[in-house]
Amino acid sequence: MDEGGLLGGKFLFKKLPDGLLDKTRVRCTICKAEFKYHRSSSSLAYHLRAKHPTESTSTGPRQSTLQEYGARGRITKNVREKLTNSLVVWIAKNCRPVSIVEDDGLREVIRAASGDECYNLPSRGTIVSRLHTLYGDQRAQQCSKLVQVRNIALTGDHWTSVNNDNYLGVMAHFIDNDWTMQSFALTVSKTEERHYAEACADHFLNVANEWKIKDKVTTLGTDSARNMVAAARLLPFEHMPCMAHILQRTVTVSLNDSAFERALAKCRKIVGHFKHSPANAQELKAQQAAHGHQTEPLVQDVPTRWNSTLEMIKRIQRNKSGLTTILTQQNSKVTMLTDQELDRLQKLEELLEPCRIMEPSDDDPVYVLRFKKVFTTDLAQRRDSSNLTWLKIATALDPRFKDLKCLSKDERREVWASVHDLLMAETDAHQPSAQTTEEPSPKKSKMSISLLGSPDSDTEEEEDAIDCCLNLYKAEPKIDIGECPLQWWLKREGAYARLAPIARKYLSTPATTVPCERLFSLSGHIIQKKRASLSSDNVNRIVCLSNWLSAKKD
Repeated sequence: MDEGGLLGGKFLFKKLPDGLLDKTRVRCTICKAEFKYHRSSSSLAYHLRAKHPTESTSTGPRQSTLQEYGARGRITKNVREKLTNSLVVWIAKNCRPVSIVEDDGLREVIRAASGDECYNLPSRGTIVSRLHTLYGDQRAQQCSKLVQVRNIALTGDHWTSVNNDNYLGVMAHFIDNDWTMQSFALTVSKTEERHYAEACADHFLNVANEWKIKDKVTTLGTDSARNMVAAARLLPFEHMPCMAHILQRTVTVSLNDSAFERALAKCRKIVGHFKHSPANAQELKAQQAAHGHQTEPLVQDVPTRWNSTLEMIKRIQRNKSGLTTILTQQNSKVTMLTDQELDRLQKLEELLEPCRIMEPSDDDPVYVLRFKKVFTTDLAQRRDSSNLTWLKIATALDPRFKDLKCLSKDERREVWASVHDLLMAETDAHQPSAQTTEEPSPKKSKMSISLLGSPDSDTEEEEDAIDCCLNLYKAEPKIDIGECPLQWWLKREGAYARLAPIARKYLSTPATTVPCERLFSLSGHIIQKKRASLSSDNVNRIVCLSNWLSAKKD
């Protein structure tokens, strides 16, 4: 048979009665015509072109030209362009160093995947140029979002790189016209000055002016560092101290010199014993499997994260039987917690659980009473420096908590009075100005003025309308804590046209700066080390791009 299989299967050798093939004659599978065959397919190809022209396009292989041979398996220009753009997005989204395009291993992976053995990665200059273009395009999209909203809340945080460079991260938060919460980075800029209050205030103002949102900013959320608190006083925005930092400091103060310190120190030694030894960690896995427990490592707590202390206690409590067995068998210097210490940790676990009531109880041991007293006293002092007024109004406008059961009756009245005043201000802001460019109307008689009504009656009508709006809202049934308050407002925005803009403003303000802090831990400590080798401008572009592109995925 010829190389093309008798021109691609269009002809077959004639079959003899005894079942053998006659290699001197072939038959066309299309028209059943017979032909003599002498090891040359030229006559067969002629038959296809003359009688079956539509079938003659694949008439067997031909010798490739040098250009065709060289292009075989090569990536096309369009595919190469898409690949370069994908690399840029990957570098930005995952905070990879630009120098990764010099990685021989990455080049070999792409060559194997594409089949192009001659493919070379784009240069660093190309990647940096594309990053600048991508940043510009994405920044324009973020700007267009900010233009469409009335109120924007900011959060800010300082971070120091492994190279001891200082950066300021700022994020914007707002509720868009579809009642969807939007949060994204504005900048991660390097700061050279010392973090005095005036310098910090200038940095925040520069960011607001650069993005042209100064007149829209309502609140600035920061931690409770003295320089940040002082900087906030210099700015024309409401300050929102981070409630997570306040709670963290209160928990830290409460644990200092408490009856839980010794048990916690013992916990940290136990965790270290298993985290620093692969053999010990493997023994723990075996014990977990033997007891039918979920396989999980122990957790070491972090001084700045009280919830990590809670998680450390929980895991030790869940694995206490396995830990006791291993430490006893090893005859280790690290000893297991006593029953009394485990009981104290159980009490501490209950105290650290979210939404735990800190009111003293007759059943509380002395050390628990002391913890509760220190906690409530310290938290009360710190609450005075927080923006409680703003938080209370936001709580009232959240349909999950609008009954304000967490407040006393007097405080509830104050909150609703504040909301009433906000509604009046909102109404006044949207009323047409008394000044007009139209020609003055003829003077009205005293009788006509009395019939049309006085300004005082208009004010009374507005008061009645606002009271009616608030009463209707307060009469609405609460929604479940797991339901979305923004979806509730989306469905009722028309019914509460005056109240909805106020709700959008107050509910968009984060109570913590945690989202801003995550700018510096997008991919953990390893990525922080990689970021240290980047220029400050590229840090800003890549971290912001990572934040923006990751949000699009959600």
